[in-house]
Amino acid sequence: MGINELVEELLRQSVLLRGIEVGRVVDVILEPEHHAVIGYEVRCKDGRHRFLPRAAATNDGGHIEIDSPFGLLDTDQLDFYRSRGLTLRTRKEPAA
Repeated sequence: MGINELVEELLRQSVLLRGIEVGRVVDVILEPEHHAVIGYEVRCKDGRHRFLPRAAATNDGGHIEIDSPFGLLDTDQLDFYRSRGLTLRTRKEPAA
């Protein structure tokens, strides 16, 4: 499976905290040079978008599991990673 197929699959996944859905992946943020996944943009149940680092999550096939709500970083951190990474949904390269 190529990176595009993997990322497209990730966009359909729920984010669960101890089995309870807290949000859904709406974008995947990639490292611009090697296109490795560094994290996910998650639309949480409260309507806010947050950054979930890949290292703080476990991909369990059909969903993404987190152990703590503290893994979901607030909007300013999301903006930081989005501005420096390559996002799948917008296919936008980072600012120089």
